[in-house]
Amino acid sequence: MSNAIDSIRLNRRRLLSSLGVSALGLSALSVPALGQSDDVLTEALVLRDPDIPVAGNVDGNISIVEYFDYQCPYCRKVEPELRQVVHEDGKVRLVWKDWPILGPMSVTAARMAQASKYQDKFVEAHDALIAINAKLTEPKIREALAGGGVDIDRLDRDLASNESAISATLTRNKDQATAFEFRGTPAFIVGKFRVPGALTMVQFTQVIADARKAAAAKK
Repeated sequence: MSNAIDSIRLNRRRLLSSLGVSALGLSALSVPALGQSDDVLTEALVLRDPDIPVAGNVDGNISIVEYFDYQCPYCRKVEPELRQVVHEDGKVRLVWKDWPILGPMSVTAARMAQASKYQDKFVEAHDALIAINAKLTEPKIREALAGGGVDIDRLDRDLASNESAISATLTRNKDQATAFEFRGTPAFIVGKFRVPGALTMVQFTQVIADARKAAAAKK
């Protein structure tokens, strides 16, 4: 398998392909080359970043990567439908990539969520934070995480001791979102296809099927 994602690799000479264009109202997009193309948009880092835990089926045959912000109401709205599709399909790897673009509290929430992975509570932290239907404050974030089973004292220690690694992950997420020319959250990579904006359950199901079909055709 090529080390770079065929249809989403940053390259002056190529267009990003998007499946289901007519049905989903998506558009193919040309992305200008940036200097870090090979560093940022490799298959390993986009679909299988070792620093980001995987939800859904870790051995699934298709990946959905979501770039999101914990303060984004559209991310919150799409979450139940996305999770239901992943559950019903049974063969989807779900990768959440914190892209905190809505202010300092978004950054605080993202950093705390990332720190929770060191106690194997990333999914629990994500579920707790995405469920906050109010403007975030640090006390609310901490209360939600504690309610989700996260050890807050350990979280603070992990935040301090892993500050560089957490910052590197968030920077990598931001660089990828910028390279894909995403304009806001939520935004998705489904298989090897760029999907800007929220989808319905029917649309998620369709684009997953299309991504699988494209992958099978390349074998």
